[in-house]
Amino acid sequence: MSLRDERHVGALRGATTIERDDPVRVREATRELLERLVADNNIAPADIISVVFTVSSDITSEFPARAARDLGWVEVPLLCATEIPVRGAVPLCIRVLIHLESTRPRHALRSVYLRGAAHLRD
Repeated sequence: MSLRDERHVGALRGATTIERDDPVRVREATRELLERLVADNNIAPADIISVVFTVSSDITSEFPARAARDLGWVEVPLLCATEIPVRGAVPLCIRVLIHLESTRPRHALRSVYLRGAAHLRD
């Protein structure tokens, strides 16, 4: 195996928003975010070590991890938590942190920010 083929631990971040707190909207927005992260970074569920989801405190209708399970991520450890309530934070926001193994260098991993969260990162 060459150095270019060596796997290492990396992390991906992403965020999106929903228009209102509704279970279907939580699942749809989370699914869209996860699918973009997977496509943009050419990763498979077998590459994923674990995933941490956070939601703003105004989202209480559904766990975003359900969208990952619906995508077939059944052997991936998933955790959901609530973001700290910082004044001025993006409302109705779902964030994700994916820990993975990859042959891509860390600088080549691409985070994804969608909808009302697009301004959080360039």
